[in-house]
Amino acid sequence: MFFEILSDAAETLSIECLVVGIEADGKLSPTASHLNTLTQGAIQDLIDSGDFSGAAGEQQLLRNLPGLTAPRLLLIGLGKTDERKDRHYRKLVKGINQTLGKLKLKSVAIALDGLASDQPDPYRQTRLLTEWTSADFYQYDTTKSKKAEPTTLEQYAILLPEDAAELGESALLDGVAIANGINSARELGNLPGNICTPTYLADKAKALAEEFEALKVKVLDEEKMEKLGMHSLLSVGRGSAQPSKLIIIEYQGGQKDDAPHVLVGKGITFDTGGISLKPGAAMDEMKFDMCGAASVIGTIEAVAEMHLPLNLIAVVAAAENMPGSQATKPGDVVTTMSGQTVEILNTDAEGRLVLCDALTYVERFKPASVIDVATLTGACIIALGHHASGLLSNNDTLAEALLTAGDYAADRAWPLPLWDEYQELLDSNFADMANIGGRSAGTITAACFLSRFTKAYPWAHLDIAGTAWNSNGKEKGATGRCVSLLCQYLIDQAETLDLPESAHEHSHH
Repeated sequence: MFFEILSDAAETLSIECLVVGIEADGKLSPTASHLNTLTQGAIQDLIDSGDFSGAAGEQQLLRNLPGLTAPRLLLIGLGKTDERKDRHYRKLVKGINQTLGKLKLKSVAIALDGLASDQPDPYRQTRLLTEWTSADFYQYDTTKSKKAEPTTLEQYAILLPEDAAELGESALLDGVAIANGINSARELGNLPGNICTPTYLADKAKALAEEFEALKVKVLDEEKMEKLGMHSLLSVGRGSAQPSKLIIIEYQGGQKDDAPHVLVGKGITFDTGGISLKPGAAMDEMKFDMCGAASVIGTIEAVAEMHLPLNLIAVVAAAENMPGSQATKPGDVVTTMSGQTVEILNTDAEGRLVLCDALTYVERFKPASVIDVATLTGACIIALGHHASGLLSNNDTLAEALLTAGDYAADRAWPLPLWDEYQELLDSNFADMANIGGRSAGTITAACFLSRFTKAYPWAHLDIAGTAWNSNGKEKGATGRCVSLLCQYLIDQAETLDLPESAHEHSHH
C-alpha cells in the first residue's frame, strides 16, 4: 500500500472513494461544507432528513454525486469534541479501514480536516493514521496453506492543507517506517516456536543487516557466552536442543564516538516454564515470550529506515526454556557475568536470568541509555491490565522521556516504584540473591533483580506482558506494542542533538 500526502482540491481527485468527516449534530467540516456546495446540498439534505447525524463512528456511503470526480463519498461521524481522544480516534480509523477493506477499493483519499483527534498536531495525526492503517491491513498467513487475500488498496492518500503538507510528508515517512517495524515485530511474535527459534532470530537479524547498510550484526554462540561467564543466560536453555544466542545489532547514524542508546530484548522463543512447568491451558501463547526481542528488532529496523542521526544498539538474549534432562532445577545456583550469584528458586522466572547477563554485557558500549523490553511478569497484567506497559527505571529523566514518548505515540507506559524496600524480598540463604521475590509486587521485584545489573548507566525496564499480544478470538496475535514508544523516544533523542537542519526537525513538542 502506497501512502501519500495530497493538497489538491478534494472534488478533483481521480480516486475510487473520498472520506470526509461530519461533526456531531450534523456540523459540516470545512471539506464537507465545500463539497456540499458543489453537490447542490446533497450532504446537508442527508443530515436534514435525519439519516446522518455525525455521531462518533457513524458511516454513510454516497455514490455518483454531481460535482465530484470520485464515484464514492464516505461520510464519517466525528462525534463531539470530547469524543476525539486517542481511543476514539483509533476506533474511527479502524471503522474507516474496515469499510474500505469490504469495498475492495484500489484508491482512497481521507480528508478529516484535522478534526478526528483532540490534539491539533498535524504531524502526530498523520503519523498515527499511517501507523494504524498499516496495522489494520496486516494479515498473518505465513503458516497457512491458504494465503490471505491480498489487500486491494494500493493508494492511500491523506489530504492536508498546503501549509501542513511538508510536515505531513515527514509524518508519513516516519509512520511508514514505524509501521514496518511494528509489522516485523508482529510477524516474529506470531510465528510458532518450532519455526521462530533463537537461531531463526539470529538469521532474521542478519537479513536486516543485508537490507540496511547502516546495520551490522554479531551473534554470540553458547561457547562464546560461556567464555564471557554468562552462566545465568545459559542456564535457561540447558534443557533445550535449541542453542541459545546473544544477538547484537548495531546501527550507526550518529558520529563515531557518540554514546549509543541500547535496547535489550527478552527473546525466550518458547517458555514451558522449564522444570517449574506451567499449566497447559493457553501455554501456546508462550510463543509470544520473545515479543520483547521482536519489538527491539522492529525498532532498530524502523530507526534504520528513518535514518535517525544517532547510534543505537539492539541486543537480543535468545533461548528456549524446556524441561530436559540437562535442565536447570529449582535450588540451583548460577554465577552471572557480573560475578553475582543467583539461586534459581523458580525456573519459570527465566526472563530476568537471560536479561541480567545481557545488561552486564552492554556496559562495554558506555551507553547513553539502556532500555530493556520484556514480557516479564504475569503480575504486570494484574497491575495494569492490557492497556499500559509497566515502566521501572533507575533514572527519573529517562523514565520521564519514555512516558512522554509513550503518550505522544499513543503507546503508553505507566510507572511503578523501584524502592530499596522491595529489594530484600530477593534475599537468599544460599546465593547473593534469589530469582523470585514471592507473591507480592511481582513486577517490581523482577525489576529490582534487573536493577542489580544496571548500576553503570541510566536504565529503564518496560514490562510488556500485558500489552505484547491479544488473546481473544479473531484478534489473537502479537500487537507490536512498544515499537512506537521506543521509536518516539529515539526520535526525541535525535532531536535534542545539536544538528544541522535534518529530515527529523519535526519540532512537535
